[in-house]
Amino acid sequence: MSIWDRLFRVAATAGLAVVFLAAIGIEAVGIAQTWGARYWLAGGASAVAVCALALVRRRQRAWAAVAGLGIAGLATATARVFHLPTEPGPAMALALAVLVGSAVRALPPVRAGLVAGGGLAVVGGAYLAARPHSSGASAAVAMNAAAWLGAVAVGLALRLLDDRAAATAEKVRRDERLELARELHDVVAHHITGMLIQAQAAQLVARKNPRQVAESLTGIEAAGTEALRAMRRVVGLLRDTEDAPPASAGPEQLGVLVERFTREGPPVRLRIPDESAAWPPEVTSTVYRIVREALTNVARHAPHAHAVTVTVDQHPSGVTVEVTDNAPPGPARAPHRGGYGLIGMRERVETLGGTLHVGPRPDAGWSVLATLPIHDGRS
Repeated sequence: MSIWDRLFRVAATAGLAVVFLAAIGIEAVGIAQTWGARYWLAGGASAVAVCALALVRRRQRAWAAVAGLGIAGLATATARVFHLPTEPGPAMALALAVLVGSAVRALPPVRAGLVAGGGLAVVGGAYLAARPHSSGASAAVAMNAAAWLGAVAVGLALRLLDDRAAATAEKVRRDERLELARELHDVVAHHITGMLIQAQAAQLVARKNPRQVAESLTGIEAAGTEALRAMRRVVGLLRDTEDAPPASAGPEQLGVLVERFTREGPPVRLRIPDESAAWPPEVTSTVYRIVREALTNVARHAPHAHAVTVTVDQHPSGVTVEVTDNAPPGPARAPHRGGYGLIGMRERVETLGGTLHVGPRPDAGWSVLATLPIHDGRS
């Protein structure tokens, strides 16, 4: 979870706590003015407990919902036996709506249905326990029914959106794997072709100078080892059903990519290492994809950026690629970028043993920084 997601979750929880406190305070004042303050003590304690469960529901959604519904049922029965104001009250009804809606959205279908049924049972219990010919009791029952119905409707709607998002993300991963399956043949065929050529050359050399056969055999061994290493890593991505890095585009094509982006967006400054640097196919393609995805995000989420810098550097243990922009903060900038493209980028980098850091820069703009290790042919 990114820092922005954590801040949003903390802010949402704090806002919900403020709403709960306001509802509890309004309910306490209303009952104190009509019934007397002491008539609200039992219901108030129950409302505080259910609201607290709603605030910490993410840790154990099922148990929080069950506990909240149990407290609500006990409060309803207590109110009926001791002739107290009708329960659940407004504050508890709001907290129950949060618990039920959260459970319907996130829990497995059977458990979600049981929690929703438990909420309906609480509404039915409030109706049976309501004093006849009491307008206040009828209003409380109607309020609880509306809260339950709204919670189920919102929970189902969010569940549908989550399912669609998950299906889209899975489609992105599947498309990446299919593309890798098409390109895997090219990667392996390249190495095997080299081995065949060296084997044929070794046969010719053996007739004239047998001592040079050892050099050809060494080259064949190195090519075979590299082919096996590349195939293990690339096929491993397919087996793990995660995003798969294609192995076609190399760093020499970054200039074409940057030029195409510059024609439609802000100017891009490209810094790349010596073109003679030889990287494994999965590393070269990953570098290209990271730059492409980062530039796409700049075009989508930072239209006011004035300049973009793409830096690709090589060091003894690997390759680093960083894409930065200088877009000023404002409404045009999204709090976090990426979406489904970031899913594939992060999984691809981490599967290759690298790291990816995405986030805002200290002064202004956005940064995408990836580090990819380069393994030698002995692996």
